[in-house]
Amino acid sequence: MEVFKAAVVGAGTMGGEIAQTFAAAEIPVVLKDVDQKLVDKGLEKARQVTEGQLGRLVEKEKISQEDSERQLEQTLDRIHGTTEYDGFGEADFVVEAVPGRMEIKQSVFAELDAVTPGHAILSSNTSSLSITEMGEATSRPHKVVGFHFFYPASMMRLIEVVEGEHTSPETVQSAANLAQRIRKTAIRCGEVPGFVVNRILNSSASEIWRVTEEEELDVEQVDKLVQESKAAPMGPFFLADLLGLDTVLHVAEHLRESYGERFYVSGRMKELVDAGNLGQKTGKGFYEHGG
Repeated sequence: MEVFKAAVVGAGTMGGEIAQTFAAAEIPVVLKDVDQKLVDKGLEKARQVTEGQLGRLVEKEKISQEDSERQLEQTLDRIHGTTEYDGFGEADFVVEAVPGRMEIKQSVFAELDAVTPGHAILSSNTSSLSITEMGEATSRPHKVVGFHFFYPASMMRLIEVVEGEHTSPETVQSAANLAQRIRKTAIRCGEVPGFVVNRILNSSASEIWRVTEEEELDVEQVDKLVQESKAAPMGPFFLADLLGLDTVLHVAEHLRESYGERFYVSGRMKELVDAGNLGQKTGKGFYEHGG
């Protein structure tokens, strides 16, 4: 299926960057959230990402400054921010990127089912929740698929295309084709808790969380050692702050419920979340993020 227009629901940590990936691939996109301030924040993130991408091309003398300015406006003009569902009646592919609670996602999918054309594919950016359950909130479970970007979506090349119990082969193939069109690499996987990447990532990160708490180690020193070892680009605590501690905690709890005690849930992380300190998006988590 050809995608002529896309839509993104949720302009939070990922939404603005996801919308930008569509716009940069010359696909018009609607970016929706319930609050205009969140929409504006998503649009500003899309602008920052685009400026950075084009700025690097100017530095490498691949395009001129004039070309950069023209392409910036062209890209941003393809993104329409809204607090309503206007424009969704023309969408061929929708990405849901709202908070990671099943009841919220099912509510959004039911709304999307009502406001989008029957041929539209409805996808979720969830990192671990059931695609099948989301599809059950619609009249088209065969057109519901996982389309999981990684942070930051503008840079990370991987997308998990997740097949629910009722997802049709045509829907999975269309999603994989779209991933390629927006210059990403799709890995197709079945519906299991954590899918592929988070199941691997959390199995290692949770062991670091466990040892850090049991031995009362310094979080910043642990992150520094991980980074210096080149085992990962950044330590698991700083990464959790960037992703949002509430999101990371929810995934960790879901994996422990699914696979047992071999997946550890950080007690310190839970304390921070309970206190409303969710990482970069609130200015404080394991780290201070002022400025």
